[in-house]
Amino acid sequence: MFSVLIAPDSFKGTLSAAEVCEIIGNAFADAIKDVKITKLPVADGGEGLCACFENFAKGKRIKARVSGVFGEKITAEYYLLENNTAVIEMASCAGLPLAGENKNPEKATTFGVGELMLHAKENGARAILLGLGGSATNDCGIGMASALGWRFLDKNEKSVEPCGASLSETVKIIPPEKPFGLPVTAACDVENPLYGKNGAAYVFAPQKGADEAMVVRLDDGLKNVAEVIGNCTGKAVASISGAGAAGGMGAGALAFLDAKLKKGIDIILDELGFDILAADCDLVVTGEGRLDFQSADGKVISGVAKRANKLGKKVITVCGSRGDGAERILECGVSQMYFAIEKEKPFADILKTCKADLYNAAFKAAKTFTLRSRYYEIF
Repeated sequence: MFSVLIAPDSFKGTLSAAEVCEIIGNAFADAIKDVKITKLPVADGGEGLCACFENFAKGKRIKARVSGVFGEKITAEYYLLENNTAVIEMASCAGLPLAGENKNPEKATTFGVGELMLHAKENGARAILLGLGGSATNDCGIGMASALGWRFLDKNEKSVEPCGASLSETVKIIPPEKPFGLPVTAACDVENPLYGKNGAAYVFAPQKGADEAMVVRLDDGLKNVAEVIGNCTGKAVASISGAGAAGGMGAGALAFLDAKLKKGIDIILDELGFDILAADCDLVVTGEGRLDFQSADGKVISGVAKRANKLGKKVITVCGSRGDGAERILECGVSQMYFAIEKEKPFADILKTCKADLYNAAFKAAKTFTLRSRYYEIF
């Protein structure tokens, strides 16, 4: 019997990871006569982290009224595990979709993330797993820290607004009288440093609404606040791998929470027992909504592929669409790539056919792979 392990991320904006598993699983079951399917929806620290834990770990969803991307009050959620670890997605209150048509990383804030953390602590959390990813922000976490009692002052000793535009104005940082007090692990999906050409602003801010001039201002702000963090806390965070995650939230988690920064996909795969499941399969299928140059840097596909390769397993991807630099994923051990959408089309049209398109791509992948292997009979 041919055994397939399906371990994709969500296709953000269209399908959850569980839905992706179901569709790909159905396609492989229809394409291959005798097949065993194991479904393992995963996440890398961004959107879908709570849902991923909810699939395999007992706990409860908790709602909280917190600040949104631009300070407006919204209802966000986190997942409190039975062991009293709160799984928090920063995207639940600072996520890019919440910015709507008014994307502006200079005005966006992570203040609501700090409020969620406080809410979790008040509701019995004894540790925090903080998912970094999918953010609309570029504030280096000063919004989050402000909610937790940190103060960020300008040259006139006045508190700055906790947003990206204030990073350049910040000259002094004052810690709270009482620290947050809970251990925090920050699940990161990228390896970028805080600033520079590979940093948070240059790489990610354009997709959050920044033009070229704003990117330069944000990058200058990140460089400035990193220097202030070093002067006021003694912590050098700028060059640490992952510091540039989520608009510099990686650096903020290190500086203001004493967090441990870990690859989100590795945390998830360890918790799910991926290595045990992969050891018993013939093929690993993974995927995400858009495969591009970022996918090779700590995202779900690269994490799954590298772990599967160590076990000597073949890996293919079935993704929504192909972006610039998608071929980089081949360096991570992916042998074949398949895409639901071959040509760009309006998002409204994608929503109408995304399930059928994904099924067709997965069916093609199953036929092509098994025909090439010449070991398995195809319907």
